[in-house]
Amino acid sequence: MDRTFCGILKSASAAIAVACALTATASVAAERPLFVSLGDSARAPIGWIDFCGRYAGECDAKASVPRDVVLTAQAWKDLVRVNKWVNDKIKPITDMDHWGVVEQWDYPDDGKGDCEDYALLKRKMLIKAGWPREALLMTVVREKSGDGHAVLTVKTDKGEFVLDNQVADVLLWSETSYRFVKRQSQANPNTWVSLGDPRPATSTASAR
Repeated sequence: MDRTFCGILKSASAAIAVACALTATASVAAERPLFVSLGDSARAPIGWIDFCGRYAGECDAKASVPRDVVLTAQAWKDLVRVNKWVNDKIKPITDMDHWGVVEQWDYPDDGKGDCEDYALLKRKMLIKAGWPREALLMTVVREKSGDGHAVLTVKTDKGEFVLDNQVADVLLWSETSYRFVKRQSQANPNTWVSLGDPRPATSTASAR
């Protein structure tokens, strides 16, 4: 489907809008790496360990078979909807201002949260909607400034997409400017793996 034609028809139908978004996504994916390179095992973030201590039922998971989501038009629509809803509803606040500690991962039940809290809520909502936990991965990245940041990576048959509280759009991981550090294993949410980056250095450093 031609992008210009899509631009004209976007307002005519939600279904057409979703189809256009997927077409644009496919075009980006054709030029960028679809999947992050996995490395060795990594230490789970202290925030995740503490979270599991308070929400043991959500972390008491046995090893399972990795599963990727089939990225249909409806699945894409759901991703965009959840990302937008959480980003719009939750107000950003630092953990120190919120909880009085440097680092705490939690659900933003009071309507406020840090980056990892946004990601945890998006993960929870998608799991509740029937998405496989094995495809919804808490991920630690570095911004160009060097600051740490957390996002939700969604692993699909068409690539790995990022749900981010700092970006309105759902982006292919390699379309972001982040350096990917580590994330949950698909086989076990309590096992973390380090991440590599097959992109050229100039691509990694470039702005969105």
